[in-house]
Amino acid sequence: MLSRVAERLYWTARYLERAENTARLVRVFSSMMLDLPNGVGLNWRQLVDVSGAPERFDRHYRSSGERNVTRFMLSDTDTQGSVISSLAMARENIRTTRDLVPSEGWEHVNELYLFARKKLTGKTPLKDRHEFLSEIVMRCQQITGLLAGTMSHGPAYQFVRVGRNLERADMTTRMIDVGSATLIAPGVELERLENRLWTYVLRSLSAHQMYRQYVRRRIQPDQVLSFLLQDMIFPRAVAHTLGEITSCFEKYLPHSEEPLRAVLRLQRLIAEADAEKLRAAGLHDFVDQLQLEFGNLHQLISSTWFSLELDEAV
Repeated sequence: MLSRVAERLYWTARYLERAENTARLVRVFSSMMLDLPNGVGLNWRQLVDVSGAPERFDRHYRSSGERNVTRFMLSDTDTQGSVISSLAMARENIRTTRDLVPSEGWEHVNELYLFARKKLTGKTPLKDRHEFLSEIVMRCQQITGLLAGTMSHGPAYQFVRVGRNLERADMTTRMIDVGSATLIAPGVELERLENRLWTYVLRSLSAHQMYRQYVRRRIQPDQVLSFLLQDMIFPRAVAHTLGEITSCFEKYLPHSEEPLRAVLRLQRLIAEADAEKLRAAGLHDFVDQLQLEFGNLHQLISSTWFSLELDEAV
């Protein structure tokens, strides 16, 4: 498999996961804005900050109201991380690798892009936002399941798997940041809001039922944080995603020594995290540290398999 093909498969998975998780993030933030009391200090600008693109937003928008922020996150074709841009890039990457991907995979990605474009680029504002976002999440999950169930699990699929899990790990930490106290105005009683905030976080990751099933406790912030960071069997927990990436490196992909060291370092960081201490002081900084480590892991993946002077076989 050529390195450029491996890179396109990796980015196909990342962009699909990004579209799904951006939809999840906007959906949960919209619910929080509606349900939480006005005095808690939530505002739409915070969604831009959680997404990690405040500079890009400020270059294109003068105010950070609901309309501008949701446009930036969903329909702005100049925003790399928006839902429509992510789906467009996923579509282009899978279009150029159709010989390695089941034909149904290309068809579903193309149909999803056309559905989103019709909804997001029309002249009338998007009125059924919650239903649209739920449809995006569901269709992305269908494509993920389709590829897992119909694509041979050789090196090509392993790059899909790496891309999906790295993007998922990054977005799970951003969801965790939503539950941190940094979004709440100073002076607001956190005790009466924390459980509700962390319930939103669990539901945004489709994790509420699994948390109740395996932790068997009511919503407790420390327990939720530990579950989302360190649980090894929940697919959206950071520890599980890193385990999936480790498996790809160890079993399937050659020349993986440097990326493997980076992901093992991340696993140690997660395993040694003390949820109670992090939540009391330093959760936001810890999330920032993780995201920097994810960026470093991506750079190592790119330099190991994609950034070859000649387009060599992987």
